Amino acid sequence: MNKKIKVLVGMSGGVDSSVSAALLVEQGYEVIGAFMKNWSRGVNKDEEEFVECGWKAERRDAARVAAKLGIPFVTFDFEEEYRAKVVENLFAESLIGRTPNPDVLCNKYIKFDRLMKEADRLECDFVATGHYARTKDGQLLAGLDGNKDQTYFLWAIQPEVLSRVLFPIGDMEKPAVREKARELGLPVAEKKDSTGICFVGEVNMREFLQERLPKDPGSIITIDGEVIGEHEGLAFYTIGQRHGLNVGGGTPWYVVKKRAQTKELVVASNFHPSLYQSELEADQLNWFIEPKFPIKCLARIRYRQALQECVVESIGPDRIKATFPEPQRAVTSGQSIVFYQDDVVLGGGIID
Repeated sequence: MNKKIKVLVGMSGGVDSSVSAALLVEQGYEVIGAFMKNWSRGVNKDEEEFVECGWKAERRDAARVAAKLGIPFVTFDFEEEYRAKVVENLFAESLIGRTPNPDVLCNKYIKFDRLMKEADRLECDFVATGHYARTKDGQLLAGLDGNKDQTYFLWAIQPEVLSRVLFPIGDMEKPAVREKARELGLPVAEKKDSTGICFVGEVNMREFLQERLPKDPGSIITIDGEVIGEHEGLAFYTIGQRHGLNVGGGTPWYVVKKRAQTKELVVASNFHPSLYQSELEADQLNWFIEPKFPIKCLARIRYRQALQECVVESIGPDRIKATFPEPQRAVTSGQSIVFYQDDVVLGGGIID
């Protein structure tokens, strides 16, 4: 008798990862469900828990699904690594005025590195997750559901890992995933999708940052130099942000620049040219397909943005410049730019 292929599937307690586990069981794999406990406390190790991230409830839901499927279920405590690699980066980057993406680092360091090490320890052939993405011949492809495609958050994982990753729902659309959960009688079939910081939960980002970063007020000024309000600290705002500025008047204002030296938060109207730019630079690059510069490809600079045409050229070691025929709105330092050829992910980097 042939030995079954063994898969460690990350189960978050949500419908996507639950259906992923169920599909793997249906397909005849030997499946182990794994819950990752990455966050349970406040920001500082010695403080009381200031936010209930709900990990116990999520773990309970994941365990109920595993029991329904008749598969073993394990819990891994990755909190120390998550704090060091993901949360500390969030604070450090925010402090210098950038806007990092915790989900990108979580995938890079936790789901497809730390979890992969546990898969090795358990002698599993593959790791699987509930991401809307696909793999083929060692390449990363966009998920079939264009509205849910999550490759924007997956560009930083190590290329050599891809051959051992399964995305069971990558060929499905979200309504079909829910329908499958109902058909199988999974207890999370009607559960709402989670939002917020990866594993930390649905918390207000500004409140989360203020648990650790001090308020550092300064002026909110228009692009023409008029002072129209006061902000709580540049770290708590991002380019393109409209809500939470607390400035009166009829004009909707959008953040276009942060001036660290003068502590000024610069705002403009929605269609002001200062909110748009035709080129950007990026570093901390990761390529699934090694490019031969210059390359003409597609890119996105935020989740769910329509793919944009661009030309990418190398301007130094581990550094590129991307030029767009169509100016891009709210290019944000610290966020990701991800490159595509059709639905194949070429790689990505961090916007400077």
